[in-house]
Amino acid sequence: MRVALDAMGGDFAPRSTVAGAALALRELGGIEKLYLTGDEAQLTRELAANHCNDRRIEIVHTTQVVEMSDHAVEAVRRKKDSSVNRAVDLVKKGDADAVVSAGHTGAMVASTTIKLRTLPGVERPGIASYLPTEHNVCVLIDAGANVDARPIHMLQYAIMGTVVSQYVLGFDNPQVGLMSIGGEDQKGSEFTKEIFKLLKASSLNFRGNVEGHDLFERPVEVVLCDGFVGNVVLKTCEATASAVFSWLKRELTANSKRKAGAFLAQNAFRAIRNKTNYETYGGSPLVGVDGVAIIAHGASSPLAIKNAVRVACELIEKKINPRIVEAVRQGGRSAV
Repeated sequence: MRVALDAMGGDFAPRSTVAGAALALRELGGIEKLYLTGDEAQLTRELAANHCNDRRIEIVHTTQVVEMSDHAVEAVRRKKDSSVNRAVDLVKKGDADAVVSAGHTGAMVASTTIKLRTLPGVERPGIASYLPTEHNVCVLIDAGANVDARPIHMLQYAIMGTVVSQYVLGFDNPQVGLMSIGGEDQKGSEFTKEIFKLLKASSLNFRGNVEGHDLFERPVEVVLCDGFVGNVVLKTCEATASAVFSWLKRELTANSKRKAGAFLAQNAFRAIRNKTNYETYGGSPLVGVDGVAIIAHGASSPLAIKNAVRVACELIEKKINPRIVEAVRQGGRSAV
């Protein structure tokens, strides 16, 4: 497997991206080539700092970086020599099988959509994020790629999310839930009611509407929403998890008795922390584009970058894109 990593993308790039690349090469099997796109001088220094001289690494020098303030589509057009554009170009040319970036999400979506196009039958790509719940890990789709989705896009998201849930996460017959403001069939906006009809008529395992609390109390395997709602839900969950652990740390270190109790329960706290930590999941697949693309968290650590590369390799191994094409062609029947 050959992976192109946008080494200049992310809040802590290129330090974290290069360290994550080195970690991936040491711990993951099956990587034949790992391209690092970015400023060659900086990347060379970071590789030396990580004592990495692996021959599988190839630096592709670029002269531009997409900043967070840049407009997504304009960045693709004006900054043709940016690290994210060159990484996507490697997939377009067939030199790489997948692209990974922790940089500007909008630029990543725009670059892959413009350069790679969408898979046959797919109208819009969507971000499939992994969200841990009490009983499983669900696929939240769309998590921010398309904030102006149409009902047909949503049906295709449900199909693609089902494919990811089944073949990557291992659920035999994933349930799909439509995010709404009530569990009853008649609840929701005109937009969600139209989507409800499409899902009801499909061959997907559609449970019906789900509310925010259902994500954790009565979880489904695929949570369907448009990119606006999905991004808000995802970031709210991330912030809530972070706040809860901050509160716990403050209260558990308030006095010696609490510190002693916290010491005895440290393994339990660590297990919960790992389950809710985005670093564990690495990155979110941008499904629907004609290539494997992984969007990592902007604040990705080396561990998160390594796991984003792992997710890319999993999607290649599981042949997710051909499965999506077939599932969309059959309206979801091949995914269940």
